Amino acid sequence: MLRRAETLSRFPGYYDVMVGGAVNVGESYEQAAVRELTEELGVRVPVRFLFKFLCRQGISPIWLGVHEAVVSEALVPDPDEIDWQDWMTVDELCEVADEWVFVPGGREALRRYLESGFGGGAGKPAAG
Repeated sequence: MLRRAETLSRFPGYYDVMVGGAVNVGESYEQAAVRELTEELGVRVPVRFLFKFLCRQGISPIWLGVHEAVVSEALVPDPDEIDWQDWMTVDELCEVADEWVFVPGGREALRRYLESGFGGGAGKPAAG
């Protein structure tokens, strides 16, 4: 779980379960996910593409590609992007998903992830 920096122009201070951004011209979803993970959390690990969906919430409709990664090293969040981050169990994520203000698409991505069976069991740390 992370909270976006208050200084960001889009969705400052909103919570999210994903890091990410735009896919550059000529870049695959997977390459963009690895790049964004490195830029925002300071780790470079392989990612696994899970699914994509058209998010109609927020500024305008956008395609979101959802990936997962196994991160065993310490995270080093970019303070220009992230004010706070922490690990939460699936149960904890589900509890705050309906209470905290999320980036458009974040709540839907979490729901789709858990419903797809990728999310593991309740009470276990969620995929990061």
